[in-house]
Amino acid sequence: MQLRSVLLIGGSGLIGSAIARKLSAAGLRVTIPTRRRERVKHLIMLPTVDVVQAKVTDAAVLAALVRGQDAVINLAGILQGGRGTPYGPAFRQVHVDLPANIAAACVAAGVKRLLHFSALGAAADAPSMYLRSKAAGEAAVLAVKEQVAVTVFRPSIVFGPQDRFLNFFALLQRRFPFIALGRAQAKMQPVYVEDVAQAVLNALDHPATFGATYEIAGPRVYTLKELMQYAGAVSGHPRLVIELPDSLAYLQAGLMEWLPNPPLSRDNLDTMRVDNVMAGAVAPELGVHPVAMEAVVPGYLAGTSPRERYMKLRDHAGR
Repeated sequence: MQLRSVLLIGGSGLIGSAIARKLSAAGLRVTIPTRRRERVKHLIMLPTVDVVQAKVTDAAVLAALVRGQDAVINLAGILQGGRGTPYGPAFRQVHVDLPANIAAACVAAGVKRLLHFSALGAAADAPSMYLRSKAAGEAAVLAVKEQVAVTVFRPSIVFGPQDRFLNFFALLQRRFPFIALGRAQAKMQPVYVEDVAQAVLNALDHPATFGATYEIAGPRVYTLKELMQYAGAVSGHPRLVIELPDSLAYLQAGLMEWLPNPPLSRDNLDTMRVDNVMAGAVAPELGVHPVAMEAVVPGYLAGTSPRERYMKLRDHAGR
């Protein structure tokens, strides 16, 4: 399978940006649709990347984007949405309907390769709407695997210089004297964004990955509390972390849901009822050996990057 062009849906985030850089470096033409082109200037600068303003939830727009591509990579996802059974409308639109429409568009356009991102713990009977909707999205794309070479990725929590995970934990500890944490003993196995992107690049034209579903995670398992404490220590703002019982954790999350951009929801807590840990080792055909968090995170969380130095100066100035 000779690939020259790739449509990267949901490509403006942490994982998508890393994948776009690797695809561009490999000489592939990459099209990244976004609703707000001005927010992805870092991708516009890549030599073989074309960022287009488009609404992929519009079936006609999506069909036009897919047409003529050699491969499609779907990274679209949300962490929170309104409640519903088995999931709310936002989860349905992004995690279920969109993957189904992408798969159908690939079949109609004769696209032979589709890579889809799901999540560790995705299952139809999972405790959260997030995980149940992710499982339904997987089923939608795997339904066309006889016509399209489909590969599904199930990553753990992803870390990297612009992540909204460890950076957010560090920010909380810069601003508050202590942290009240729900689901503190939930287990996670964070994976470096560059390892995820390399696995995608390696799998893109690798027949052994066709029709397969892959878990991908880092080399070590941590509790949520350990990750919070690590982010505080590395960033230079260690704080007392207080474990909340479930009753208070759900009360805290329910109150946060009233905020414009809530940092936590009750469904997030439900998701953490399932350990975010992979069953075995990373599959050898993906060609990656995930690096430890400790080898990467201090480089951006300890204030050695220009962004972090700027943030520290800004905090010091009281701005």
